[in-house]
Amino acid sequence: MTNGNISLKRTDSSNLDFRMLVTELDADLRHRNGDVMDIYDQHNIIEQIDTVVIAYKDDVPAGCGCFKSYDDEAVEVKRMFVKLEARGKGISRKILTELEHWAKELGYAYTVLETGNNQTEALSLYRKSGYEETPAYGVYANLPDSICFKKKLTQSQNL
Repeated sequence: MTNGNISLKRTDSSNLDFRMLVTELDADLRHRNGDVMDIYDQHNIIEQIDTVVIAYKDDVPAGCGCFKSYDDEAVEVKRMFVKLEARGKGISRKILTELEHWAKELGYAYTVLETGNNQTEALSLYRKSGYEETPAYGVYANLPDSICFKKKLTQSQNL
């Protein structure tokens, strides 16, 4: 991919570009984490999600993310991914910011998310984006490789 324009598209989980990116994400996670993914894969099944963001770089799918309702106040950010050749260009931050804006528009006050301890780029992104580590929640509570985060969506965020 060459340097160029980055655009974001709000869509849903039936989008073929999203499904292709998620397939690459799953392969990347399997490569990084090996057999532990047998445990995590069951939590990464794509159900119908109406809140998907895809980043395009020069009109080519470069990354994605989505969220689903976690509770009355929070959404859970899921399936964050940027293709290897598109990394280091701020695409993940743009996707995350768009997801946060969308969640805020829908009336949510918080985002939560889970990532693995081998996803060093993700850990850096979330910490730089104002996420704070929180005790592991739900299905991740007893999984030693999980690191969970939470962020309050404030009024001062640029919407």
